[in-house]
Amino acid sequence: MSDRLLSVTGATTLDYVDGKAVGESFEWESVGVVNATADRENPDSVRLQLELDNLAEEHLPTHMDEFELTPDQARALAAGLEKHPTRVEDAAETE
Repeated sequence: MSDRLLSVTGATTLDYVDGKAVGESFEWESVGVVNATADRENPDSVRLQLELDNLAEEHLPTHMDEFELTPDQARALAAGLEKHPTRVEDAAETE
């Protein structure tokens, strides 16, 4: 495991997922963390956080990506995450 900027705890949404960083001149596959969170007190947005492990320093320095979502954007993302797994499962059943 690399030095993490994003803490992995029992409350982390998804720890150790397969991921990929793609750039103009590189492609790096690694495991990473995906987390959805909001402030405990007076939350004003949902934050989607992403961090890949062990990225080669010549490509990307250690970093975490964070997206600030409105409640409507978070619901739209959640709806997409509900829809697409069903499509993948349906395709697997037809093989």
